[in-house]
Amino acid sequence: MIIDSHVYCFQPLDHPAGHASGAEHLQWLQAGHAGHHQPAWRMRDRAAASSKVLDPEGRRDLPRLPDVNFRVDHSRGRVLWTVDGEDYTKQFFPPNLRNLEFTPDSLIAEMDYAGVDMALLHTDPMMGRDSRFQAQCVEQYPHRLRSMAPVDEWRLRNETEAVIEELLTAVKEHRLHAIKFIPPLAYLSGSEPWNDGPYRSFWEAATTLDIPVFFTLGTGAKLPGKTSPVDHQAGHLQELRILMRWMERYPNTMCSLTHGFPWRVFLQDDQLVLPEAIWEPFQNPNCHLEVSFPVRLGDLFEYPYRQVWSTLEEMVDRIGAEQLLWGTDMPFQNRFCTYRQSRDWIEKHCTFLSEKDLSYIMGGTAAKILGL
Repeated sequence: MIIDSHVYCFQPLDHPAGHASGAEHLQWLQAGHAGHHQPAWRMRDRAAASSKVLDPEGRRDLPRLPDVNFRVDHSRGRVLWTVDGEDYTKQFFPPNLRNLEFTPDSLIAEMDYAGVDMALLHTDPMMGRDSRFQAQCVEQYPHRLRSMAPVDEWRLRNETEAVIEELLTAVKEHRLHAIKFIPPLAYLSGSEPWNDGPYRSFWEAATTLDIPVFFTLGTGAKLPGKTSPVDHQAGHLQELRILMRWMERYPNTMCSLTHGFPWRVFLQDDQLVLPEAIWEPFQNPNCHLEVSFPVRLGDLFEYPYRQVWSTLEEMVDRIGAEQLLWGTDMPFQNRFCTYRQSRDWIEKHCTFLSEKDLSYIMGGTAAKILGL
């Protein structure tokens, strides 16, 4: 069974989609576009431009985002903004999403063509916060889809009980299958480590649900002067130490790191150079890592991504294939390669992988985590 552990479905991105309004949803979309590495351009002549104007300080302080008439271009499936009478855009999303939505029907069509049997829906505030919508996607294709439950991480410090209740509803009423937790969003409301302190009661409730937790770790809280790759590498290693403390406290809960590591901060020329300490969390067999290179590095490396083959081999050697799971970030990975190619680069080109390794990475590990 081929299982993609990282996909999305979402409504048009100016729809409320679980937010208070469509306008609030667009604020999250604006903040997300501001910091993403995909290039921006001026619509008139496709001249290169900066998208920093969308969030000049990079703080995701939604009420203070500048008014640049940020909006959705439904016919072309992308966003637009206007500065000094000129319209700009960037292709954060792949250029084939009419209405800037990705329906479960569209996802299943892609899965059928690529030979993918099952997929796990992720959540992110940029795409929406509606656990009922996630459940409806699963209900439409119950034998093909599973889904994570959203968590408003930035609200946990001040609205703990409300967020816990929302999670319980998502899991017990809407029957979602995993928890998505994004520590960089928790840091929007404070710099305390996300494993304890104001987060303790949330985790005590969440870990009683007997479902896995998928973490998208970043490089730690944003601090003054933290700008260099070395700073960000150290920040990510600190996040891994927080994760290890979390696993010690909740030894019966399986977890996985989405996207793998923040690969771009470990690039040296055209090679990924990983420090020894990065492997330590995976001594715990409950800790898993997503194999997801094209969406993260596809603008730098061409298919079949020869530059990362040695890194994948190192992941198998240091972690074990039984703790690795394939994920694509569909539909975002379509910026750089086809869905089928996101399988082929591993299955056809990484000849150092055994059949057993492939069976774990391409579905077996995800099936274990999800209890299939």
